[in-house]
Amino acid sequence: MERRGWVSAAEFEDGVAATNLLPGPASTQLAILSAWRLRGTAGAVVGGLAFIVPGLVLILALAALFLAGSPPLWVRGAAAGAGAAVAAVAVQAATALIPASRQRAGDRRAARVRWACYVLAGGAAAAMVGPWMVLVLVAAGLLEVGVRTRGASGRRAAWPLPLAVALPAGGTAALAWVAFKVGALSYGGGFVIIPMMQADAVHTHQWMTDGQFLNAVALGQVTPGPVVQTVAVVGYAAAGIPGGLLAAAVAFAPSFLFVVIGGPRFDRIRAHAGVQAFFTGAGPAVIGAIMGSALPLALALQHLWQYGVLAGAAVWLLVARRGVVSALLTAGALGVAAALVGWPAG
Repeated sequence: MERRGWVSAAEFEDGVAATNLLPGPASTQLAILSAWRLRGTAGAVVGGLAFIVPGLVLILALAALFLAGSPPLWVRGAAAGAGAAVAAVAVQAATALIPASRQRAGDRRAARVRWACYVLAGGAAAAMVGPWMVLVLVAAGLLEVGVRTRGASGRRAAWPLPLAVALPAGGTAALAWVAFKVGALSYGGGFVIIPMMQADAVHTHQWMTDGQFLNAVALGQVTPGPVVQTVAVVGYAAAGIPGGLLAAAVAFAPSFLFVVIGGPRFDRIRAHAGVQAFFTGAGPAVIGAIMGSALPLALALQHLWQYGVLAGAAVWLLVARRGVVSALLTAGALGVAAALVGWPAG
C-alpha cells in the first residue's frame, strides 16, 4: 500500500493500533480499514472480501477432505499429526504477546501484580470454564478501568459487556450464535476463541470430535487468513458447505461493522484513557486464556505418539523459535509416517 501511495506509513501504523483495540481478527480488520480509507464503505466490502474469500475457499475444500466419512489413511495421519502440534502453537502465540503487554502495564509493583493476576485468571478460565471465559476477560478489563480511573473527574469508558453466552438449543441458530461470538468477542487474537469454540462445537452441540476440532484449528493456521477461519470448519462439520459459509459470514460480519461504523471515531477511541485501561487489564487475561487453551487441546490427543509430536513442536516453536506453518506441516508429515507404519491415527 505504501508503494502504491494508498496510505502513508503513519496511517498504516495507526490502523494497526486501532484494529488491535477491537474484538475480532485484527488482520482482517486492518485490510478492511485500509480499503475503507481508500474507497469508503464500498472499498471496505471489496477489500475485506478479497482478503477473506481465498482462504475460506481453501479451508472449506480441506474441511471436505479431512472431515469426510472415510478419509484415506494418509489424510487421517496428517490430521492427527498436525492436530497434535496445535497446543504448542497456542503457547507460542501467547508468549509472543507477553513483552508488549508487560510494557503496557507499567513499572509499578501494584500494576505488575495485577498483570500477573489477570494472566492467571485468563488461564484458569480457558482451562476450566470454556464458553464463559469471555466474562473473565471483560471483568479483568473493567477492574483495570476502575483502578486506573478511580477519582478521575472525566467520563469513564463505556465498554459494552458481552452478550449472554447462553446458546440456542441447536440447528442453524446455534451455529450462527457460536460464529457471532467468535467474531464479536475474540479479544486479543484468534486463539482466544479456541476454548469457546471447542466447548460449543465438541461438548455442547457435538458437531465434531475433539480430534476433528484439533484438525480444524490446524487448518486455520496453515491456510491463508486469520485463525478465525477455523469457524468455517466448525460450520462445515455442523451443516456442510452451507454451514461453513454461514459460520464465516456471521463471524466476519462484526469486523465490517466495527470498521465502517467506528472508522471515523478510531482516533478518539484510541486516545480515551478508559479504553486504554480496559485493554491494559483485558490484554494479559487474553494471554492467559490463550495459554490456558493449550491444556484442553493437549488433553484432546488420543494416541501416545501424538504427545511426542507435541513435544517436538514445542521445541521447534519455543526453543528454536521457528515458524508455525513449518511446525504444522512437519507434524502432519510425521502423522502420515505414523499412520503408514501402522500406528493408530483415527
